Amino acid sequence: MTVKIGEKAPDFKLNASNGEVISLSDFAGKHIILYFYPKDMTPGCTTEACDFRDQHEQFKELDAVILGVSPDPVDRHMKFIEKHGLPFLLLADEHHEAAEAYDVWKLKKNFGKEYMGIERSTFLIDKQGILIKEWRKVKVKGHTEEALEYLRKTEA
Repeated sequence: MTVKIGEKAPDFKLNASNGEVISLSDFAGKHIILYFYPKDMTPGCTTEACDFRDQHEQFKELDAVILGVSPDPVDRHMKFIEKHGLPFLLLADEHHEAAEAYDVWKLKKNFGKEYMGIERSTFLIDKQGILIKEWRKVKVKGHTEEALEYLRKTEA
């Protein structure tokens, strides 16, 4: 299954950093910034999370929630949140069901090794649960600003 712009975003149920099981549908009526990242506490993922943290209030003013998703377990997410003061939920996709539904679970290569992992990607879902924008193979620098600007245009 491949997610497509203009179609209903795939729903899921994942354990969240607040101790609850979260579904995408829990946020109906709000814009959702759903971002997938490879691993807590790594340099690129820390920069991305802190960029979303620093822009959090501006996303909130546009009636958007930010949800970060990685294969890390909830306890690791909690440490990441505490260390960096993240004001949004992180979801534990340990069996990569959500990552597969959004087609971000990919074969990766690093230093000659091949392995399966998350391809850094962000999805913007509108208040009716429709996917309206996707960013794949995200480069961290400037990404949150680009997502925020796109959301501002959709709200205008």
